[in-house]
Amino acid sequence: MKYQGKTLRHEQKYYINWPEYVILRERLKHCMHRDRNNYEGTSSYHIRSLYFDDVYNSAMEQKEGGVFHRSKYRIRIYNKSDSIIRIEKKEKFAEYISKSTAIISRPQYESIMDGDYSFMLSSDSPLLRDVYIANKTRLLKPCVVVDYMREAFIANEGNVRITFDSRLRAGVNGIDIFDPQLITVDAYPPRLLVLEVKFDDYLPAHIRQIVQPATQYHMAISKYVLCRQKAMQYSGRSELA
Repeated sequence: MKYQGKTLRHEQKYYINWPEYVILRERLKHCMHRDRNNYEGTSSYHIRSLYFDDVYNSAMEQKEGGVFHRSKYRIRIYNKSDSIIRIEKKEKFAEYISKSTAIISRPQYESIMDGDYSFMLSSDSPLLRDVYIANKTRLLKPCVVVDYMREAFIANEGNVRITFDSRLRAGVNGIDIFDPQLITVDAYPPRLLVLEVKFDDYLPAHIRQIVQPATQYHMAISKYVLCRQKAMQYSGRSELA
């Protein structure tokens, strides 16, 4: 699906418990392929993201206000490695999403952490130029670290991606994703997982039938908002600065 020149995908999120996860996982592995990323011999991999917000706290306010078209910026790494560092812009159009990505180097990441975005201005990447403009006009800057484990299943038919996200934790003593002393705390009850169902134009019937029992109640879940709120609690702030 296209909208304003962007390719959109369906994205649906649900809270599930561990018994539901075990059942779904066993059923899905017979009709979908596992994501090849794994962590220390397990079937899951670790995701750490550094989310940005601007001086108006637009990402936070727009999410909580249910704005039809909203966007978030983040830097993301996998399995705590700096071998691939992605900067991403995720746009939300109701239940549809669009994502643009650029790869940055570790020195470029360190430059961002030092508040220097100048390398983005001359970049060939429209996304990096977009981030530069947002920093200069809206004071976009890093604000919270989001951690979780992900188990993913994929299917070529419908370009389906189903993920189980667990152990959502928020960074509370810093925003450096490579800091070995970073302290994280649970951002929601450990008994819960987030089920995400993403697909292009359609969800194949056999996959829909498997996930349907757990997807009766579509929820507006934001890992960024949950972790930002938790980090604010630990910093002693009762409202956004």
